[in-house]
Amino acid sequence: MTDARLQTVSNFENSFPPGAMRKDFQKIRMKFLEGERELSKSELADNEITRYQVTQFYQNQIRNSGYYEQLKYIVEPSLKEFYSPGELDTSGEGDNTVVTGLQHKYAQTGLLLTTDRCASYCRYCFRKRIVGKDSEEVAPNFYNIAEYIKQHPEMNNVLLSGGDPFVLRTEQLNRMMDHLLPIPHLTSIRFGTKTIAFYPPRFADPELPALFQRIINAGKTPVIVTHFDHLGEISAESERNIRKLRAIGVQFLNQSVLLGKVNDNAEILAKTFAKLHELGVRPYYLFQGRPVKGASHFQVPLHRGIKIVRDINARLSGIQKTFKFIMSHYTGKIEILDIDDNNSIYFRYHQNKDAEKIGKIFSRQYVADSYWLDDLLED
Repeated sequence: MTDARLQTVSNFENSFPPGAMRKDFQKIRMKFLEGERELSKSELADNEITRYQVTQFYQNQIRNSGYYEQLKYIVEPSLKEFYSPGELDTSGEGDNTVVTGLQHKYAQTGLLLTTDRCASYCRYCFRKRIVGKDSEEVAPNFYNIAEYIKQHPEMNNVLLSGGDPFVLRTEQLNRMMDHLLPIPHLTSIRFGTKTIAFYPPRFADPELPALFQRIINAGKTPVIVTHFDHLGEISAESERNIRKLRAIGVQFLNQSVLLGKVNDNAEILAKTFAKLHELGVRPYYLFQGRPVKGASHFQVPLHRGIKIVRDINARLSGIQKTFKFIMSHYTGKIEILDIDDNNSIYFRYHQNKDAEKIGKIFSRQYVADSYWLDDLLED
């Protein structure tokens, strides 16, 4: 997918006067939800303010969805980003990088950073340290990655992430497959993407079915993990392309993030999950928002998140209740189970580097306005 095919709206570029892209230009006029501001490049960089970029497709979709007042927060910058505390790597990705571009935190899974670009940039992104930049964390050499995976037969699946792998050309994805498909102990190839919401025409690429058929012919399962956070993001074109790819054997899962002002509403999330279920996209994870620098203002208090999840499940049939409420913590993926009358929150390790901890239930004492495990008290 070339830049010519992917129309974007970017008030970083569009607000520049002629010649303003010169390196010596010191000030940038940027439009925030609260109004325009003129800021230096260093102010933006120091505060980890991701540049504003959104596809024209997504802009039209959210404006016509009936949910624009909620969905605008996903892609439109806010001054709250300057005062939103947190860290840039909340789940220890750096500590679990084993080869440049490859993370191996959980025994069975390898996570590959294929690119530092996305079709549009989410304001709540947990990889603000990478996206939209020339990151040194992106995989430069798939030969080295494949050699590591070959030496780790416990790894049975890989997740191609980034950034978003579907901003890359299908030819580039095929070159990655050249290294991955010959590895016998890999049984599935996952692709994590929000491009299916941001620019679904990408998935009508006539070269894509052959890519997925190649994966199937190699004896592996192709899986697309979509990222729909809200019913209003699911376009008719997204639906058509999902159905076409499912018909050739691609499996679909979905992950969402619980986001303040966007989807912190049980009725909306229940409708979103029910619609995905109808399309054959299995709701997989609902993530608790992470305490990311420049994005922690999206977090919803844990107590309220638990109540929302209860109310979602009350609205869904048994076969639609396939998601887990997950905190992707430094120590592992933690399922958030419930809170009791004594304000103890119960958790279970869904994934952990230490296999003996997987499935273990533990509790913490809730503290008012707590958003993350580290905010809670030991029981």
